[in-house]
Amino acid sequence: MRFIGITGGVGAGKSKILSYLAGKPDTAVMLADEIAHELMEPGTECYQKITETFGEEKICLLKGGLDRRKLAEVIFSGEENRRRMNGIVHPAVKEYVKKRAAAERERGALKLLVLEAALLIEEHYDEICDELWYIYAGEDVRRERLMQSRGYSGEKVAQIFASQLGEEEYRNACRVVIDNNGSVEETFRQIDEALERG
Repeated sequence: MRFIGITGGVGAGKSKILSYLAGKPDTAVMLADEIAHELMEPGTECYQKITETFGEEKICLLKGGLDRRKLAEVIFSGEENRRRMNGIVHPAVKEYVKKRAAAERERGALKLLVLEAALLIEEHYDEICDELWYIYAGEDVRRERLMQSRGYSGEKVAQIFASQLGEEEYRNACRVVIDNNGSVEETFRQIDEALERG
């Protein structure tokens, strides 16, 4: 089994690439964001730690579960809160990914396991994945996509870009670079070639 970690700046077009990979035989795709959401459900260790850290009355819905809007407000109200939240969620996600990868290797049914994570490099997923792939699209292309598809303002896009790694950092950390500035067919051709190279 080959375990690939995929990352790239916001608006680089990772979703389309992940859908394409998910359609391949004997392939499973994991999204770190979805795993994090699952791990934050009531009754989990993460949920317990989050409510203890940030105060249940501030961030929980009346019927139970986390009020994601309120939680986001608390987390983004200061660097310290964001750091504390990441300190709870990121290690739990990484542990889940490690266990899933080990289980899939043991089961031996998959040819390809793919993980998409925004902080793939920062959280040292190179220690778990066989290789890291960088999905590249120029800032102008990404800005255009984000303003059209998500309705973000130019200011919001600039803030997001500033909070992410620079292109050089992505390129230095990743073994494969997929250029996603052109047509969908061109992008898929690059993916197939990278998979064939092994």
